[in-house]
Amino acid sequence: MKTFLFAASLAAIGFVSSNAAAQSVIVTPKKIVYKRQKPQADFKKTFEITYPKVKASTPALSRRIESSISFEKVLKLNLQEETGEFQWLEEAGYEIGYNKNGILSIKLFMFGTAAYPDGSSKYVVVNLKTGNRVAPSDVFTHVLGLAMVLKKKQLLEIEDGKKEIRKDPDMADSDPNQLFEYADFTAENLTEFAVNDSGVTFFYDYGFPHVIQALEPEGSYSMTWEEIGPYIKPGGLLARFVR
Repeated sequence: MKTFLFAASLAAIGFVSSNAAAQSVIVTPKKIVYKRQKPQADFKKTFEITYPKVKASTPALSRRIESSISFEKVLKLNLQEETGEFQWLEEAGYEIGYNKNGILSIKLFMFGTAAYPDGSSKYVVVNLKTGNRVAPSDVFTHVLGLAMVLKKKQLLEIEDGKKEIRKDPDMADSDPNQLFEYADFTAENLTEFAVNDSGVTFFYDYGFPHVIQALEPEGSYSMTWEEIGPYIKPGGLLARFVR
């Protein structure tokens, strides 16, 4: 009987530990400097990538999370091209925005130089229980209504953006309306979002030409948990925040 109770206690402890571990993961940076054999310029001799190395409750889960936040998958980074003749990348890295309550919210970024310096970034939310990237359909409901709320935020941002562009003397001969002609936040744009203690932030890329990117609106729309509560899927990963 004592043996059974002892075994049951160990099992319970293991369950609690495993459950606690699933609430967050350990993410440590691993920087690798890659050398190009035939650099096209001196500053192209090397490039560096800081990888997010994940330690979860099991090695398999760690690998699954790393796959979900890989530069190759999220930013379409091709190492073979970069070490060959393509030679655009200078640096890639990440920033952790949230890592608890079973959620990892991370930003991946990279920048480099072709005709001019440029960069890109993406936000990813991962379910730490499954290791999979969270899709809008996993956590949001009434997505068309949610997209309409965010569209209203975008329209306000666009009006402010037009005012700023009109103030710029270098844009005196330009029509700000043309820059926003195709700007349209839809349900498809719900894919890129970030989570923090305050709520959820969605992102939109206006795609301004490089020469006027300084005038491009931020394309960042935040909603508090109270605001987004009606659009949180019951029983989903984010449901705990709006009970």
